Amino acid sequence: MKILIAEDDAVSRAMLQAVLTKWEYTVISTEDGDAAFTAFQQKDAPQLALLDWEMPGINGPDLCRKLRQHNDKDPLYLILLTSRNNSEDLVQGLEAGADDYVVKPYNMAELQARINVGRRMIVLQNEMRERERLQGVLEMAGAICHELNQPLQIVSGHSEILMMDMEKDDPHYKTVETIKTNINRLGKLTRKIMQITSYQSKPYLKQKIIDIDQAAQQGKHT
Repeated sequence: MKILIAEDDAVSRAMLQAVLTKWEYTVISTEDGDAAFTAFQQKDAPQLALLDWEMPGINGPDLCRKLRQHNDKDPLYLILLTSRNNSEDLVQGLEAGADDYVVKPYNMAELQARINVGRRMIVLQNEMRERERLQGVLEMAGAICHELNQPLQIVSGHSEILMMDMEKDDPHYKTVETIKTNINRLGKLTRKIMQITSYQSKPYLKQKIIDIDQAAQQGKHT
């Protein structure tokens, strides 16, 4: 997971970067609030951040506030770094949009624990968003399949009637039979899609696609 540091003190910034790299985070390091805000506007920006309270330009609380106002995409977990430890300041930071805070000088075990909490929250929120997105896709697919079933049944029925009125050596018999076979395949596919309740994927060329058979089979047992 990526994590952003916004810290104007070069020594503290280097120390945090070294520690976070050791904890296997990909670190984006910035020296003030303006640079941090710019970093958050980039594609695939971090969702987890350590923000110093006192910085040139945009300070930590103002940066939290600005990020909450402008971010409408991925969830963010913002941790303020501060030497302030009175309750009024901490309430001010949390009300500005911070999720947590760590008081300087850092206790590394506490810092790691609070970052881990943030990481778990980000993972959970991403999973919830993905489930909600998938649920919307499945509901739309189900509605489309429901609308398709009736015309497919009509075409299949008329194809069968035509075949009953034709001799098998009729040159058009094979064509109608092919139409009916493929219409029935489409009907079977729509029924499978309507059974899907969870996401299953499989490799296809250089990407992944939904494994309809596996997903539909799982849907029968849920």
